[in-house]
Amino acid sequence: MPAQPSHEPPQRAGGRADDTGPAERRADARLNRARILQAAQDAFADKGIDVPLTAVARRAGVGAATLYRHFPTRAALVSAAFAEQLSVCVAVLDEALDDPDPLRGLRNLLEQVCAMQATDRGFAAAFMEHFPDALDYDQESARAEDGLALLIERGKRTGQLRDDVATADVTLLLLANRGLAGQPEDTALAASRRLLAHFFRSAQTRYTSPMPPPPHLGLHKVHPHF
Repeated sequence: MPAQPSHEPPQRAGGRADDTGPAERRADARLNRARILQAAQDAFADKGIDVPLTAVARRAGVGAATLYRHFPTRAALVSAAFAEQLSVCVAVLDEALDDPDPLRGLRNLLEQVCAMQATDRGFAAAFMEHFPDALDYDQESARAEDGLALLIERGKRTGQLRDDVATADVTLLLLANRGLAGQPEDTALAASRRLLAHFFRSAQTRYTSPMPPPPHLGLHKVHPHF
């Protein structure tokens, strides 16, 4: 007698019936998305934003198709991975503008942004490039420029900053600070604090704070032949 067809639902791995419903599938999708974002943040921090997306998928424990289903482009994944940090930058800028002491506001803003840049190679790149899926880049960039210009102008009016300080000086600072990403975290943070102190020493009309200790950085970090 031929075997009768089974009326039992198909078995999942491990012997359970495949009774996955829409709610469980949605929960699995949310979990996969969270795993991908965490893996992307870790991979971008270690290797930068050019790391192969297949490596991100492997780190997350999902297939490449699953990654692309959630994030169809690299820009979408980078934007999502760093949306929180970029939002923090926006919030810190607002706090700086609300501070009645413009120099303190500027210092707090740059301390936080420089620390994030120096300790995360991926964020250092994402912060300086266009990833509009996370924020309206053009709008936020213009807002940041206007906010910095206002802080600097307030600092000049209060006599705290030199008359020749410009927003371009902050851009130079961030470009230099970006180069610290990839160093060991303790070294990167120490170097970032020292660099920021040099910036404020040159920008302020009076600089009375002691300089942070120099980091352990030799010339071989710049070029192997030194």
